Amino acid sequence: MERQHHIQLLPGEVGETVFLPGDPGRAKFIADHFDDAELVAHNRQYITYTGTYQGIRVSVTSTGIGCPALAIAMEELIKVGAKNFIRIGTCGILQEHIPPASIIIATAAVRGDGTSREYFPLEYPAVADFDTLEALIGAADKRGIKPFVGIIRSHDAFYMESVLARGDYLARDKPWIESNVLAVENESSTLFTLATVRKCRGGTILAAGGHHLFPDKVIWADELKELLHQATLCALDAAVTLSKL
Repeated sequence: MERQHHIQLLPGEVGETVFLPGDPGRAKFIADHFDDAELVAHNRQYITYTGTYQGIRVSVTSTGIGCPALAIAMEELIKVGAKNFIRIGTCGILQEHIPPASIIIATAAVRGDGTSREYFPLEYPAVADFDTLEALIGAADKRGIKPFVGIIRSHDAFYMESVLARGDYLARDKPWIESNVLAVENESSTLFTLATVRKCRGGTILAAGGHHLFPDKVIWADELKELLHQATLCALDAAVTLSKL
């Protein structure tokens, strides 16, 4: 088999569990948590490290922003042997009771993206894999982390639905706030649907830094880094649990 067109990987170059951050710079940050890691591919925004953690083989591939780029990465990663996908990312909080500097674990995602609609009708649900969800929640509990667990929303238009929006983003958020959607981000709705159909596992753990209802409550860069550190440790522990199933 030739190297995959976008991620430039061959079979055997990734572990069964692959972590999917959006930010290419975050790939090395996550890989630094492995017991050992090696850069195996770098093409466009797709940067992949593979290594080990507690005796299991794991990888991290950055996807860039949005569902189209994530879908490309997942389709190609599956072809080279990946079976479990855990997104480690950031999000904007929608609910008043969730403070900034929180960890959110998604049970499902509102499909506000366009990519998943190219694959599946909107009636098809975007639901996290149960084993992965349970493993992430269990990992957080063992580390003394109290995550908020529930439905999130994925969408494509950052400058229409964020605190940096040009329009009235809260008017767009209103139905999701009233529906108790915890947060918004840009990738999980495609991750969940695509993983389910391809008979893989998919989960998402998020560092919640910004708040749509309280845009002035911004956490410092060091606080976000610590949140991502906690999320990464939970994801790694979840990968160990999944390896035993």
